[in-house]
Amino acid sequence: MLNSKQRAYLMSMASKQSAILQVGKASLTPEIITSVDAALEKRELIKLSVLKNCFDDPREIAETIAERTRSQVVQVIGKKIILFRVSSKKPVIELPN
Repeated sequence: MLNSKQRAYLMSMASKQSAILQVGKASLTPEIITSVDAALEKRELIKLSVLKNCFDDPREIAETIAERTRSQVVQVIGKKIILFRVSSKKPVIELPN
């Protein structure tokens, strides 16, 4: 689990990023989960956008994605989701203690 200091650190890093994936009308498809999993392995910290035509709750979407990709929800603000998972091959982000 992330502590508040680590969460704040990751949020500051994510604020400079733009969303790389979008969840649309079809909500969570296996393809989106696969894409998120690959993006997390490569980048560790990603931002997703939930489009207006998706009627599911962004918090529920974030929890489901985190569960299926074994990642952690850093933050959900409105329709933006920030996820983090340490890369198994090449860890880049070093979290503060």
